[in-house]
Amino acid sequence: MLIGVDHGNKQIKTVHCVPFVSGLQQSMTRPFGPSLQYGGNYYTLSNERIPYRKDKTGDDRFFILTLIAIAEELTARGVDEKELYHIQLPVGLPPAHFGAQAEKFTAYFQKKGIVEFQYRDKHYAISIDDVACYPQAYAAAATMLHTLMNEAKAVVVDIGGFTADYLLMKNGEIDLTSCDSLENGVILLYNKVRSKVNSELDLLLDEGDVDAILMGKKTQYPDAAIRLTEQMAQEFINDLFSTLRERMLDLQYCKVVFVGGGAILLKRQIETSGKVGTPFFVPKINANADGYEYLYRIETAGR
Repeated sequence: MLIGVDHGNKQIKTVHCVPFVSGLQQSMTRPFGPSLQYGGNYYTLSNERIPYRKDKTGDDRFFILTLIAIAEELTARGVDEKELYHIQLPVGLPPAHFGAQAEKFTAYFQKKGIVEFQYRDKHYAISIDDVACYPQAYAAAATMLHTLMNEAKAVVVDIGGFTADYLLMKNGEIDLTSCDSLENGVILLYNKVRSKVNSELDLLLDEGDVDAILMGKKTQYPDAAIRLTEQMAQEFINDLFSTLRERMLDLQYCKVVFVGGGAILLKRQIETSGKVGTPFFVPKINANADGYEYLYRIETAGR
């Protein structure tokens, strides 16, 4: 069974299940509420994400999060219960980390044998039979390559939790000399906003509060906090576009495809920046996970 998982620094995403925060709490005793039991320990999801790490293979936490993602995806698909699920697992990495880490990240999920765990009081036994790794941003764009084939140049920008990945495509083909990852994701924006609002207005915002303000939701915070947050979000986007311009990417006259949760969150700031001529937004927050599955099917079609 093919299940693509996008291991974001902010959220874990699959094609069908609701994204969840990349946060985990471990305990020796069974906690209250939904939990996963594996290897003699209990794990519950947390709204406090794991601190950013370039290499996610340092411990088992992202493997545990993957088990939860697989279980949630199986439930979302309404798959009949089986004694053993055989899983093909396509995953991804930022373009800047792909060359150095793809082999290690792939091995992280392999050679586990049959993995048994309990999640939401249901027993699972899975075997991860195959793992493939693809560059983020390219994976998200892959599902819409047919719309980019006739574009002489198109820029794909994936604004994620900690990185903003970009790549240049020419007539539907990726230009490997113009793709990279900037450590300029929305987590950086969160940290700047929270620090500024705290120092100037003596208010304590969490990341969910910043999201709510930027999405135009009603909050209990004063207008000054809302204005400051939106101003800093606009500056964040303007700075990102200036950096891309410095890297010789023409955002005014090329089609620019925005993907990722950060792009969805900052859609209004992107559109009002005046720095992008033809922005196109992929509204699916799980676009990378969808792309991983799409690329895996193409890659394995001849096997």
